[in-house]
Amino acid sequence: MHRQAGELRIIGGEWRSRRLRFPCEPGLRPTPDRLRETLFNWLGDWIQGRRVLDLFAGSGALGLEALSRGAAQAVFVECSSHVVAVLRSNLARLDARAARIEEADALAFLGRARERFDIVFLDPPWASDLAGEALDGLAGGALLSGEHRVYLERPVTAGAGLPAGWERLKSARTGGVQADLLCRESARHAES
Repeated sequence: MHRQAGELRIIGGEWRSRRLRFPCEPGLRPTPDRLRETLFNWLGDWIQGRRVLDLFAGSGALGLEALSRGAAQAVFVECSSHVVAVLRSNLARLDARAARIEEADALAFLGRARERFDIVFLDPPWASDLAGEALDGLAGGALLSGEHRVYLERPVTAGAGLPAGWERLKSARTGGVQADLLCRESARHAES
């Protein structure tokens, strides 16, 4: 079966304007440039030296953008072997040595991972209920550093509610997309 490829552009940092291909798979939709720009404006210089988890990585647009802008390490979690192969190729083209790919189910990865992350990008397939389950998995584990941020992207139709214990720091709507920057309420109060 022949699959068409899409293209994404890194919008800032070391790899600015680099164009990368990604497979056109059902449910795979990289975060649009405008929304990525908003997200990375929210994060600003705070991203420098941070450890990033790109859960439900897909094209890897968010993790790649983070590495380009100075993140120390990015772990990409993706379950589709075809998408993983393209992501590996893109990482090799960029010589992204601070990147690691985990070919795994995102929720299973949350259940077994033993490392800590400063930033988690959470953009699950929209036709699923995985956003809430992933937030629950992050809340129940020890994967989040004391000073962390979680970016959640979902359709506007999913509603703006959050599971208990999460605080919304920033929010934006673009087209049919709801984007939120979150942290655990306990972590936010510790930062104050």
